Amino acid sequence: MKSGIILITLLCSSLIATAAPVSTKVIYGEDNRVDVVDSDNEIFVKLAESTAAMISTRSIREHNAEQVIFNGQSLADRGMCSDERFATQPTAANCSGFLVAPNKLVTAGHCIRSQSSCDSYSWVFDYKVQSESDEEVVVDKSNVYKCKQIISQELSSSTQMDYALIELDRAVEDREALTFRREGTPQKGDQLVVIGHPSGLPTKIADGASIRSINSVYFIANLDTYGGNSGSAVFNANTGVVEGILVRGERDYVYDSSRGCRVSNTIGDDAGRGEDVTLITNVEGLSDIPSQGGSDQDQNDDVDTETPDQDDQTNDDQDEEEEESWWDRFLRWLFGE
Repeated sequence: MKSGIILITLLCSSLIATAAPVSTKVIYGEDNRVDVVDSDNEIFVKLAESTAAMISTRSIREHNAEQVIFNGQSLADRGMCSDERFATQPTAANCSGFLVAPNKLVTAGHCIRSQSSCDSYSWVFDYKVQSESDEEVVVDKSNVYKCKQIISQELSSSTQMDYALIELDRAVEDREALTFRREGTPQKGDQLVVIGHPSGLPTKIADGASIRSINSVYFIANLDTYGGNSGSAVFNANTGVVEGILVRGERDYVYDSSRGCRVSNTIGDDAGRGEDVTLITNVEGLSDIPSQGGSDQDQNDDVDTETPDQDDQTNDDQDEEEEESWWDRFLRWLFGE
C-alpha cells in the first residue's frame, strides 16, 4: 500500500514538473508570424528575399534538372499538436542567416562553430511556401549556396556574445545585401520585425515587437521566435535596418498532457524573460564591408565625378594660363613693352 502511495506521489510530481514550464512562454501577446506570401508589407517581403535557411546538405535532394526539394519532418510529425500553426509545413532548416554583402552572410555563433559545420550545411534563399497549407518546398538550384569559410565567430558563455560572419562559395547576384547599423545603438521601445525560420519552418515574418532593455552586447525584445530563428535578422520595423541577430530565448513548446502533444508557449507582451538579440555592431569584420544601397553607389558616383571635375579644373586653369600668356604678349607688343 505504501509503495502505491509513493508511486502516485511521484506521478503527481512528474505531472506538476511537466506543467511548470507554462510560466515561461515564446509567443508574446498575439502570434505575429506570417508566411511571406501572406504578408501585406512590401518592405518586409523585400527584406525576406535576403534571408536564408541553414539546411544540412544531406537533406537537400534533386527535384528536377533546375530545382531541389528538402527532407524534413512536419511540425505534427515532430510531436506538435495537429492544430498548431503551420503544423503540416516541413521543418528542414536548422538556423537562419542574412546577406550583408554579395558573398557574405551573418548568423548566430552557435549555428556555425567550426569549419566542419561550415562544410556540412548549405544556405538556401527563398525557402518559403506559396500557401500556408503547402507540405513541401521547392527551390531553384541557383538559390543554394555553400559556406566557404568562417570570417569571424564568437560564442561566449561569460559575455553572452554570439555571432558568426561567413563567406559563401560565390556571390549572390539576384538579391540585395541588407543594410545594417554601423554605429550607435537602438533604443528601448524601438519597433522590431524578425525574419527567419522558427522551428526550421519556411520563412516567417513576425513584427509587433519592441525592445525591452539593452546592454553593450545584446538587447532583449518580445519577439515571436523559436529554435531555428537563431541567426535571424532583427530589423527596425520603421527603417528596415538590421539591428541585431536573434540568438537566445524562451522555451518554444510545452507538453499538453491531456492531448498527448506539444503546443506553443503563449504569454502577455510584457511577460517572460524575452528574446536575446546580439547587437549587429559587435560583429567583427562587418566594418570592412562597404555600405549597401544607394549611399554606397552615391559615394562611388562622387568619387567618379570628382576626379573628372578635378581634371577639368586643371585643364581650365592651364587654358587660362595659356590665354593670359598670349594676352600678355599681345599687350607687350601693342604698348612696346
